[in-house]
Amino acid sequence: MTDTHSHIYSNEFESDLNLVIQRAKDEGVEKIFMPAISKDEYNMMMWVQKKYPEFCFPMMGLHPCYVKEDFKEQLDFVEQKLSEQKFYGIGECGLDFYWDTSFKTQQQEAFEQQIIWAKEKKLPLIIHSRNSTKDCLDLVEKYASDDLLGIFHCFSGTLYEAERAISLNFYLGIGGVITYKNSGLAEIVERISLNKIVLETDAPYLSPVPFRGKRNESSYLKYIAEKISHIKSIPVEDVSKITTLNSKKIFGV
Repeated sequence: MTDTHSHIYSNEFESDLNLVIQRAKDEGVEKIFMPAISKDEYNMMMWVQKKYPEFCFPMMGLHPCYVKEDFKEQLDFVEQKLSEQKFYGIGECGLDFYWDTSFKTQQQEAFEQQIIWAKEKKLPLIIHSRNSTKDCLDLVEKYASDDLLGIFHCFSGTLYEAERAISLNFYLGIGGVITYKNSGLAEIVERISLNKIVLETDAPYLSPVPFRGKRNESSYLKYIAEKISHIKSIPVEDVSKITTLNSKKIFGV
């Protein structure tokens, strides 16, 4: 299995990172892709990448919740790092209208810039779209082309929005929310081809049942795969195999 979205470098893993990584490997996780948030977390992310090469893969971007007064300085940092070393995606970026909309215009500007970088550098785009799926789709559609692809991380839109994202060459990132009652995500996943789905944890957030409310980690990916296998009435091995192939198409590794 591949965890396509895990903040494994966050402070929540400071005391037991080795154990967390080992548990992930023991459960069949072969790769973890790490989305960036802001420049403040950059050094820790790269330290984890160096400590676990060929297992933890870094991406570079500016999370919409970190788009504040200094967002242009933050974007300059992203651009600089993208020119200096190899990353496997642009993100996590996008729009978040759940907590705060006072920087809505700046979020849109930052997201648009990162879409442009993804196209220029031929890197997948990892999209955060909380309470903003339609707005994110509208911006992606503006730049849609064969060389723009990526993941709608923690997909939470409607079936129509899921189909629209897929038509724009994007995959749906499915995590712990699939195990929550009344989330509505199971009904959407049931009707979407597994060929357009990737697995993610968003660790340390959004733990699947039976760990909901506790710290999430990549070893819990198996509970997400098991839930999808139940929804689609196919072996869990098929879920793991197909979603991993999908991640390889996206990231190239």
